[in-house]
Amino acid sequence: MTNQVHELEPEQLTHRCDPGSFQFETTQSLEGAVSVIGQDRAVNAIDFGVHVPGSGFNIFALGLTGTGRTTTIRTTLVPAAAGQPAPGDWVYVNNFADPNRPHAITLSAGSATRFRRDMEELLDDLRREIPRIFESEEYEEQREAILQEMQRRRSETLGQLEREVNSQGFALLTSSTGLALAPVIHGQVITPETQHQIDTATARSLEARQVELRDRVLDTMRAVRDLEKATKRALQEMDRQMAAFAVDQLAEDLKAAWAETPEVVAYLDAVEADVVEHLARFRAQDEGEQGGALRLPDPDADGFLNRYRVNVLVDCGAQEGAPVVFEPNPTYGNLLGRIEHRAEMGALVTDFTMIKAGALHRANGGYLILEAEPLLDSHVAWEALKRALKNRQIRTEEAGGQTQFVSTITLEPEPIPLDVKVVLIGDPWTYYGLYEYDGDFRKLFKVQADFGDTFERTSETMHCYAEFIAARCHEEGLLPFDREAVGSIVEFGSRLAEHQKKLSTRFGDIADLVREAGFWAQRAKRERTMAADVCKAIEQRAYRANRIEEEIQERIDEGSLRIHLSGEEIGQVNGLTILSLGNYDFGRPSRITARTYTGKEGVVSLDREAKLSGRIYDKGLLTLNGYLGGKYALDLPLNLSATISLEQSYDEVEGDSASSSELYALLSSLAEAPIKQGIAVTGSVDQQGHVQPVGGVNEKVEGFFDTCRSHGLTGDQGVIIPAANKVNLMLRDDVVQAVAEGRFHIYAVDDVDDGLEILTGIPAGTIESDGNYTEGSLHDRVMARLDDISENLKREEEGEDEHHPPVED
Repeated sequence: MTNQVHELEPEQLTHRCDPGSFQFETTQSLEGAVSVIGQDRAVNAIDFGVHVPGSGFNIFALGLTGTGRTTTIRTTLVPAAAGQPAPGDWVYVNNFADPNRPHAITLSAGSATRFRRDMEELLDDLRREIPRIFESEEYEEQREAILQEMQRRRSETLGQLEREVNSQGFALLTSSTGLALAPVIHGQVITPETQHQIDTATARSLEARQVELRDRVLDTMRAVRDLEKATKRALQEMDRQMAAFAVDQLAEDLKAAWAETPEVVAYLDAVEADVVEHLARFRAQDEGEQGGALRLPDPDADGFLNRYRVNVLVDCGAQEGAPVVFEPNPTYGNLLGRIEHRAEMGALVTDFTMIKAGALHRANGGYLILEAEPLLDSHVAWEALKRALKNRQIRTEEAGGQTQFVSTITLEPEPIPLDVKVVLIGDPWTYYGLYEYDGDFRKLFKVQADFGDTFERTSETMHCYAEFIAARCHEEGLLPFDREAVGSIVEFGSRLAEHQKKLSTRFGDIADLVREAGFWAQRAKRERTMAADVCKAIEQRAYRANRIEEEIQERIDEGSLRIHLSGEEIGQVNGLTILSLGNYDFGRPSRITARTYTGKEGVVSLDREAKLSGRIYDKGLLTLNGYLGGKYALDLPLNLSATISLEQSYDEVEGDSASSSELYALLSSLAEAPIKQGIAVTGSVDQQGHVQPVGGVNEKVEGFFDTCRSHGLTGDQGVIIPAANKVNLMLRDDVVQAVAEGRFHIYAVDDVDDGLEILTGIPAGTIESDGNYTEGSLHDRVMARLDDISENLKREEEGEDEHHPPVED
């Protein structure tokens, strides 16, 4: 063999956890005080993002689902936020100058509720005291004085007019339409019925004087109307002055209490002015009560008094430190707040009291945690969040206005200044995609908290696993785990990590296994959870998901899927593939065949020609051409036609883990060297013939083992894996036991030549001093076959030339 090829020993196939390394009998003696495990890099990034000043240092936590991203973020943010001051409250109040643009006022933490209560008390006082003003004797006296003065001046004006009219021989009459003039002759008022008794000269004289007096009557009537208007204005001004004085007295203590908040004092001044402008609404109730059976409307029957109420948007009175808010459904309204409506007389109406806070309002002054996937599902919400972070303000608008689905009159609340750190949680592909294609994202999320899916397996980290298990038992009332059971969980963690020296950070899966093992322990009526319960949980988890795997095995057993597990075949090898069905992965053997013949087409994949292959698979196939050219065509062109196929494969093939298997089959066909069918192969290959590691090596080995066991282990069966995959082996106990008993074998190779020697039993061969491969070696047989193909092609071309001689000029 060109390199040392060795069969792996049983102890190399897994990494056992020694229960004696734990200093406890059961997890009941552990506190379960688990901090963040194995995410030092991410914790450091979060700590930096929390404390670094400046805009744009928001955090994107990227990692696979179940790696503890959300738990780590909360564990890190909560203590950091607890040491920061609580933010202020926010309220919306009416803008009396423009009700569609309500004002936002910030108050000290816990003050918003007090302010709202103070305004409710003020409204109660106004509704009670204003009607009393207009019942007082002082008010009645002043009102009566104004009315009497008006009556006196009216009487004087009309009396003067009447004297003037009488002096001109006319009488001043009052009718339903106003004042009228009537002639007086010999003390007798002439009516229209007796006007024919007046002679013509007298009639003409009266008519001339009447025309002159008519203007005087009109002027007097106009003066009386002006007097009545002035009286009405005087009464209104008196009402306003008395009401303003009363309102000011009622609000005086309130202004003093809020003197340190100028915005509140200014708002109270505006309230006073507006109350005076709407005195009739406050007088209506009392007048109705005085009317007995006739009752006028309540001043707040139509929600009129809402204009004086306070909409508490954010109340931080109970907040200790800065807020940490997690919004699981980051829609536009849930992020930036919403403006609700109510139906009135068939129409939708709204006001500032119907403005509702969003997650940005609640997290303002602290931290907001969002999941990237649901946020990005709503383009409107994502764009609105970026706009809020860029402008550093929260602008609450109706979502319909953003999408332009509707065009209605609505509110435009005053924006609220924004000071928040946003933490997005997503997978790596989302982060890299946003960073590449969204320019705003790079500016706004400058901190990358990268959560790994594995960490080093040491005595300290294994103890952290034990603490994690103890925490689950304490919190969920599970039976405590003994040391052996904890060891089994640790081994499962290495299996998830696919590495003997690492543990998985997929604590969601670990927690589920703890719960399932606890369930089986309770069902067995144990006092503690044991390693057998953990094994039972793993077996039952597989049993619930492996129906398809069993059906495939049945097809192999009955011969529907042809897999040879004994004997030797030329150009045929068992490759190993992996299938993923939901959360369950399993390996299965696939028969790979190669046929070679005379021609120049090169290596052709039937799967590729049938468009059943992916790009990575196609690259692996092209790599074979590079290997063949570099190995056998340094001096002469490579003449070869070959086809390769994954037999009985009807779905798309992806990945390059079958490239070494395809190369073995191809070289076997060229050298006419039979391959042992009891040995399956996995691993990719490069152009130099180095065997490279692949994923899912545990499932692939176990899948072939199960197939061999189903047909009966012969002791000659096994699997060839890349040597670099040795550290990834965390095989099942039954596989390890079979290897220990010599009934199954696992080989690790670094080079194709090593695999060829195992599969064929023929030395691969090396280049001798004469430039040829070792005589009788596999590479020598390949070269001989390629020379034969070249000679055949040459003779064929010469034969064509004899039948078609060249034409001479």
